[in-house]
Amino acid sequence: MMIDAAVAEELKKTFAGLAGPVKLVLFKENLLCRTCGPAEDLLRETAALSDKITLEVFNRVTDEAKAAEYGVTLSPALFIEAPASGRRVRFFGVPAGYEFVSLIEAIQAASSGMTDLQPETLSALAGLKGPVNIKVFVTPGCPYCPSAVMLAHRFAIASPGVTAEMVEVEEFRELGVKYEVQGVPKIVVNDKMGLVGAQPESMLLKAVVDADAAGEGK
Repeated sequence: MMIDAAVAEELKKTFAGLAGPVKLVLFKENLLCRTCGPAEDLLRETAALSDKITLEVFNRVTDEAKAAEYGVTLSPALFIEAPASGRRVRFFGVPAGYEFVSLIEAIQAASSGMTDLQPETLSALAGLKGPVNIKVFVTPGCPYCPSAVMLAHRFAIASPGVTAEMVEVEEFRELGVKYEVQGVPKIVVNDKMGLVGAQPESMLLKAVVDADAAGEGK
């Protein structure tokens, strides 16, 4: 078991308050992915704690049509999907260690579609013109990373124009090299603008708005 009995009982109580259904959609592969098995095990145990949580598992290589539908190129890839939030909340890599908190929070927030973002943040997100992608690079042992991931996910839940992804850099080292990740959390907006360290809501909003404006200027 990946979730011990005491934690499982607490999560059952937490999930009893879910507002609506949440679907966990996992893409794995069998040959080259050493963390896909643990990811599937963790998600199966999590989904079993509430009748409002379901899990669908696809093979990224053989389920080509489904992988194309979701635009998946990495495994393991997890989409948190709910009527209120679409499939804009994503995890690339196992949401274990400190990041298990991010997974639980993402399920809760996606279920309700509600966030605790400031009114000015919600207003600015409503005014975005183009798509904005937020990547948050993390490691499982980073205690500061979950707050960055959860904030990015809240932005994605609040805005149909935002997608937010946790990327476990130890599992995807090539992405760490590509985005010059030398410390975590590192936040990359629209593949260009980088912020290092957990950021306040106002700073992430500025990065998102600036990236949106830059995209409009192309």
